[in-house]
Amino acid sequence: MSLTLYGYWRSTASYRVRIALNLKGVEYQYVPVHLVNEGGQQHSAPYKQLNPAQLVPTLVDDDEDIILNQSLAIIEYLDERFPSSYQLIPSHKTERARVRALAQDIACDTQPLSNLRVLNQLKNEYSAEQESVNKWAAHWITLSFDAIEKRLQTQAGKYCFDFDVTMADLCLVPQVYNAHRFNVDMTQYPLIQKITDNCNALPAFEKALPENQVDSVL
Repeated sequence: MSLTLYGYWRSTASYRVRIALNLKGVEYQYVPVHLVNEGGQQHSAPYKQLNPAQLVPTLVDDDEDIILNQSLAIIEYLDERFPSSYQLIPSHKTERARVRALAQDIACDTQPLSNLRVLNQLKNEYSAEQESVNKWAAHWITLSFDAIEKRLQTQAGKYCFDFDVTMADLCLVPQVYNAHRFNVDMTQYPLIQKITDNCNALPAFEKALPENQVDSVL
């Protein structure tokens, strides 16, 4: 087994990569990195050597002698490394750009604002109460979903782009999971919710659910 994924069960970025690995049908070793226990295992010396950013996920591919961070880069790498019926990045330049744009809307503009280290900074440095922290996260997710719901009206089918699962779906589904965590009213986003339900009906998505990971009970 040449692939090792270092991740955390509730990390949306790790969640994206788990879905990709499941869709590709490749075996991998999963190494939990608990972001809370022991002051955050991502800050340990061995993990910092592996990933100086002290974030998850990290993918190690021993066969190719490569260590990768950043979930979108990992997903694109897996798409090329393991061609399959699930082509997560379209081959046509226009569709490829659209998929990347929606994925980046979520991974670059939305998710980082509810990242654990950001929320901890609000509490520890600015004395924000948990209720205020939750409202902060919900605000940015809502702002993002307002725009994404409108965009999907012109391009969605069963999934974000017609009837093929793409990297955009791999980003959307974990972000919806986050939205539920922060009590975002998902009835405002029927199209986003429909796509998420369609995705979660697939075994690869179900297997990747946070609650189905070994470290969810640690």
